[in-house]
Amino acid sequence: MGFKDVKRQVLACLKSGNVLHEQRADIDIKNLLATGQISVDDIIGIIAQTRGNEYENSKHHVIGELDVHIVKTSFQGKYWYIKWYFVEPNSVFISAHL
Repeated sequence: MGFKDVKRQVLACLKSGNVLHEQRADIDIKNLLATGQISVDDIIGIIAQTRGNEYENSKHHVIGELDVHIVKTSFQGKYWYIKWYFVEPNSVFISAHL
């Protein structure tokens, strides 16, 4: 799956509310979306403007068959790091932070 397809799928998940969050110890620092410190609309705006050269993917550190999608981009003067994977029909966010 190329970045255009990944981007289209994650934006569709965000717009439809199919969003989950991976549990982690430092969620209050690493996942501002999960804690409500940033809105879904903000994440949509950030990902929507992201270009292919700001994207990478890797395998999940525990569940090796899952592709993890990573965006590192600047938005409104701030540098964002957003990481998620898909478990149909949801996108599961691991990180969304500055």
